[in-house]
Amino acid sequence: MILPPAQLPGAGTVLGNPDAADWSGLPSWRILDTSFHNGQAFLRRWHTWLQDTRRPQMLHYVALCQHAPTRAELVPTCDGEAHLLDLASKLGEHWFGLLPGFHRFLLADGQVSLTLCVGDPMQSLRQQQFLADEVIFLPGDDTFPGAADHNELWVIKALARCCKRGARLHGHWPSNTPSSHWQDALRACGFVVSDDNEAAIGDACMELQAWYTPSWMLKTTRQTISMALPAQRCAVIGAGLAGASVAASLARRGWQVQVLDAADAPAAGASGLPVGLVVPHTSSDDCLLSRLSRAGVRLMLQQARQHLQEGTQWGSGGVLERQVGGTPQLPGNWPSEGLGWSAPHRNNPNGHDGEDPGPGLWHPCGAWIKPAALVQAWLNQPGVTFQGGAEVDHLQQDGELWHLHDASDKLLCSAERVVFANACGASRLLDTMAQHNADLAASLKQIPAMQGMRGLMSWALHDESAVASDAFAPFPVNGFSSMVPHIPTPQGAAWFMGATYQPDHHVERSDEENHHRNFEHLQELLPVLSAHLAPTFASNALHTWKGTRCITTDRLPLVGPLDDSDSPSLWSCAGLGSRGLSFSVLCAELLAARMNAEPLPVEARLAKALNALRG
Repeated sequence: MILPPAQLPGAGTVLGNPDAADWSGLPSWRILDTSFHNGQAFLRRWHTWLQDTRRPQMLHYVALCQHAPTRAELVPTCDGEAHLLDLASKLGEHWFGLLPGFHRFLLADGQVSLTLCVGDPMQSLRQQQFLADEVIFLPGDDTFPGAADHNELWVIKALARCCKRGARLHGHWPSNTPSSHWQDALRACGFVVSDDNEAAIGDACMELQAWYTPSWMLKTTRQTISMALPAQRCAVIGAGLAGASVAASLARRGWQVQVLDAADAPAAGASGLPVGLVVPHTSSDDCLLSRLSRAGVRLMLQQARQHLQEGTQWGSGGVLERQVGGTPQLPGNWPSEGLGWSAPHRNNPNGHDGEDPGPGLWHPCGAWIKPAALVQAWLNQPGVTFQGGAEVDHLQQDGELWHLHDASDKLLCSAERVVFANACGASRLLDTMAQHNADLAASLKQIPAMQGMRGLMSWALHDESAVASDAFAPFPVNGFSSMVPHIPTPQGAAWFMGATYQPDHHVERSDEENHHRNFEHLQELLPVLSAHLAPTFASNALHTWKGTRCITTDRLPLVGPLDDSDSPSLWSCAGLGSRGLSFSVLCAELLAARMNAEPLPVEARLAKALNALRG
């Protein structure tokens, strides 16, 4: 039965009035805006969300645009909307490098997400996998170029695929456009059209309002997409970057998350690295890894800005990447928007008068971060509980609950969902479970293999090195390895070099040999500095940090459910390798999006490459 407009959700709302959004008491609200323009519609809706005491836990706003506006164009110019200036400024802090593709912005402590889809709007719609509660539709040649060649039905069909049953579509069309064409297309695609659509809004446009209530049964695939898991309990195994980022992401959505780790303190493994770099991957063909890394770096920088103290826990001054052996190279048609990510190196950027490292790329968005500080900040979020000294040995399922036990069969916790974020330990635990679970055993055959990769970082205090401070660049230098100078520590400013790579199934090299390998890499990366530091590498002033990363055979993380049922209870977020700082927030947002039927943070074809079950 098709409900008349008066009985539909949102009926009686005023067009263009975000205060009338029918989201009260809901866990989330998902909006699709077909024309981002200068962002004012989004800023108004964000402001309304902030003012509403019955607002949903999460506001997801997906906006399409052919070309992203500039930062200056984000500042509203409408009279009487000064309250939007602060919001525009907050969004503008992250507004750079808007190349074609999806860009995710986490705002309002992560409870408001804007997904800006730059490029052909029809292609963007095909790359999303969510169902909107509300669609803001502004038809016209600028919104959907080429629509006239395919007729209005072509556009409305694409929008209908992104609507949940009962979704409200509203907006306006130019008054010189035949409204009957759009209304006929809406009705043909399952929309009930309001009788008030002929009312004029000023002299330039006509009101449009409709509800998606098709008289036919929707496809099973659409029903599966719309099935968001209710916020409940989740156990996360592993308290490194992967596990802590998942915990924080789910907690923002109202979940209660218990994080368990065999160590007594968080970030006891590879995430305990003293300092790491956040740098976008570049390639001449702008490959899958390059595009994923940019999405991950954008999200990580947002989280660092929110949770860490700049100057002591992270630094955003940029990173120089040496082109060792002529690589990496930027794509030949690299657009101006891409220069916010990476640009050809000019001699001595930022006015540095020291060693010229030669050809390279300058990453203005590059940063250094202390991973353990970020892990701790995530675990301190409301809704997250950390339990150290809790090594999970086996799991038992009882109805919808999973019970996690240690080796003595002590119950550690119980939860409806479990996320394996314990690096290579996830493989061992899942293999043990698969011995008694044929379905899980079959699923594990689709997961790429993982292995541990040992690494050693060489470091020393600047004072102990007896090397003039200006011998070091004022920024990190990356390449075959990396040199990160001027990092504050409790003992004083320090530099860090490395780390090495060695499969954990090989006989472990001595610390002395690993330090020597780091020195050889430094000679190639910064030969003048290496000559200055040669005595330090030969002295007792050199310090050591060691850890083991977990990598997959294709060097991409494993993110998502571990079975293909409609309501999977076992999930993975592991195998981040040496790119934990670049990938952890992206992986967490992708997992949360799939678990909660939300808009994807990246295009579906990119997200598919990270599926845990991809073998």
